[in-house]
Amino acid sequence: MKETIKNLKKVYKFGREFKKSLIICIITSVIFIALNIIAPILWARQIVYLTDNLFNQLLLVSLIIFFIEVTAIMNRLILRRNTQVFFRGTTKNIQIATAKEMLKIELSDIDKKSSGTFIQRISNDADEMSRIFTRGMGFITNILTDIGIFAAIFIINKIVFLFYLICSIFLITMYIIKSKKINEKDKIYRKQKEKTTGLIGELVRGIRDIKMLNAKDSFVNEIENNIDSLTKSIFNLRNTDMNYSSINDTISSLIDFSLICLLVFLIKNSTIIIATAIILYNYRQRVLKNLMGAIDELLIEVKSFNLSCSRVFSILGNNEFQKEIFGTKHIDKIKGNFEFKNVSFSYQKGKKVLNNLTFKINENETVAFIGKSGAGKTTIFSLLCKLYDIEEGEILLDNNNIKDLDEYSIRNNITIISQNPYIFNLSIRDNLKLVKDNLTEKEMIKACKLACLDEFINNLPQKYDTIVGEGGVTLSGGQRQRLAIARAFVQNTKIILFDEATSALDNETQKYIQKAINNMKEKYTILIIAHRLSTIVNSDRILMLENGKIIDEGTHKDLLKNNKKYKKLYETEIIE
Repeated sequence: MKETIKNLKKVYKFGREFKKSLIICIITSVIFIALNIIAPILWARQIVYLTDNLFNQLLLVSLIIFFIEVTAIMNRLILRRNTQVFFRGTTKNIQIATAKEMLKIELSDIDKKSSGTFIQRISNDADEMSRIFTRGMGFITNILTDIGIFAAIFIINKIVFLFYLICSIFLITMYIIKSKKINEKDKIYRKQKEKTTGLIGELVRGIRDIKMLNAKDSFVNEIENNIDSLTKSIFNLRNTDMNYSSINDTISSLIDFSLICLLVFLIKNSTIIIATAIILYNYRQRVLKNLMGAIDELLIEVKSFNLSCSRVFSILGNNEFQKEIFGTKHIDKIKGNFEFKNVSFSYQKGKKVLNNLTFKINENETVAFIGKSGAGKTTIFSLLCKLYDIEEGEILLDNNNIKDLDEYSIRNNITIISQNPYIFNLSIRDNLKLVKDNLTEKEMIKACKLACLDEFINNLPQKYDTIVGEGGVTLSGGQRQRLAIARAFVQNTKIILFDEATSALDNETQKYIQKAINNMKEKYTILIIAHRLSTIVNSDRILMLENGKIIDEGTHKDLLKNNKKYKKLYETEIIE
């Protein structure tokens, strides 16, 4: 109970702005409950105090109950409309808050989970959390309205009332046991659903690679195994529900039989008449079916609600996922100097990617990094953007430790263009506006011209309003990279990181991009990772990395003259 109340308070905070609708829901529910309690009590009193003027009595009560029913119908309409306002609004706020918090989670934690983990929690669990105020309130209303039936039974015959009360307590105990068992199975089901949803997402996103790798059979087998596991978990959940429902139905049948025996005994002893016995027997539907069914569903709903809360609040809090931690120092515009001082970092314990790495980059300098795959080039970029936290040493940005800087100071001053940039399923215009809300037409066209993309866009039927598909699926690899470069030009940060950003471009397009980069020289601090050494020959400096350390540095001419390994790489234009 404490957990439920605690979670209700937390969830209510997300729906506080819709409290007017919630208050209306509560008021209409109270009226609905009161009306439904009054009606059976009226009938009960007429049954107990029947007079010769039976017709007039029944006519009066019938008119009152008709009025009650019409009022109840209007109440239900008002209730449904306002519960939807509160439900939809609260769900939206939970989903937005969860999405925002997800963006704060450390990449190292996100790397360990499938996308299904977050998709399910943001969509299904957020929905489940808000639903307690609609379905849950409905169940509570149904339960409380049936109190009128208990009151009516108490007025008519106290022995039958006691029988119903004992049976109800026994059935509620059985429903509590059932809800606990279902909750255990539900946890397993949701965990498997997250895994399966993530795998299906991988199927959609990686469909081209799956086809080209001829991995359809193996991937389908993997999905089939996961769907089988999901189906099994669903069956276990449903079977548990059905088994306990069957037990409860059997018990209800025994209670019905016992009730008949009790009523026959009371008739035989002239305690009640046959007409009264029939009315008392008919009340079993409301007491043992409707009321107990509502209690059963409410218990399951509460368990599901608490489970969803624990999963969503693990994102909103720090229970399961570690959040990024930034400092408080704020810098609007940086100069572009930064320095790595004795930096060590590893993705896995015992396997250092960077080992006591030290180097310094000056503002407006263009510096290239070369080295074998796994040497730590991309890791340097990730650490500079504070996507991961270093283990030892420090990184200085304009002589400020990045641990002391706020998120804006770091990420609003650095742009990274990766080898496989993610392009969103939006129009070209909206993809560019993501980094600048007030982007003008002139700025957009200029950025795309610099990225050698304007001519391609103008040949599209909808030009800048063309939807590019999930991940930019309708664009070629080179076009995706050029759109990412245009996005970087729009963001206009002081430091620009090119992580093999020209690897998918043809030689002709690469010349244009190289020209654009050269035009940026001495205005921005530019870092480049490249396989093609021809793209970095004009860099101010070239740093050679090996096993997380810098083994040599200099200009292209210096390295060509003094470093045999670099000379060989340049002559073959291949980096292993």
